[in-house]
Amino acid sequence: MLKITGLQASLGGSLILQGIDMEVQPGHIVALMGRNGVGKTTLMRTVVGFVSPRSGQALLDGKDVTGLPPHQISQLGISYVPQGREIFQSFTVHENLRLGMMKFKRKDRTIPAEIFDYFPILHERRNQKAGSFSGGEQQMLAIARALVSNPKILLLDEPSEGIQPSIVEEIGRILVKINREKGVTILIVEQNLDLIMDIAKECFFMEKGRIVADTETCRLREDDSLITQYLAL
Repeated sequence: MLKITGLQASLGGSLILQGIDMEVQPGHIVALMGRNGVGKTTLMRTVVGFVSPRSGQALLDGKDVTGLPPHQISQLGISYVPQGREIFQSFTVHENLRLGMMKFKRKDRTIPAEIFDYFPILHERRNQKAGSFSGGEQQMLAIARALVSNPKILLLDEPSEGIQPSIVEEIGRILVKINREKGVTILIVEQNLDLIMDIAKECFFMEKGRIVADTETCRLREDDSLITQYLAL
């Protein structure tokens, strides 16, 4: 599915990604964890084309997407929900969702009914401006907007940030349902360990711009040494 080898990227002259090697298997929910500032968001933004890599490769189903512009990467099947959501506050729910379908021809930009099955509140409030939504509702809209493009893999950056625990749990259940029913692979950057333990199959740990460990998430319940080593302050 997504294979990253030797990926390096810089920001402001500093080398942030120092040779990332990782592979996300098709149909899995995979977590990427680590302390703040280790390069997790930069990795996401490099994969989707917002940061130009210095070297290395990102392959989607064997096709090299390294350094392609974001719209081409989206067309190939990668959708991204950035940290902070970045929805259009003055646009309605319906307008935000339509923007997620820009890669399709105009006649094919009908929002799939299944999107509203996953997120009923978006149907109920489809004509309401997104800026009037709570943080959790805006996050649901951001995920829905990424899904309407029918991606192969969904990248989520800190989806639980600033959201009350009950809504985080609901979003977790929805992500698992989407993964199971649609087969969408999910790579999630997240600090919320409870969410990761509930939904992810595998967890990669990042430190100083490199992947330093990976394990099946279920093993973290038995041995929390990786959590202590790479997440504890």
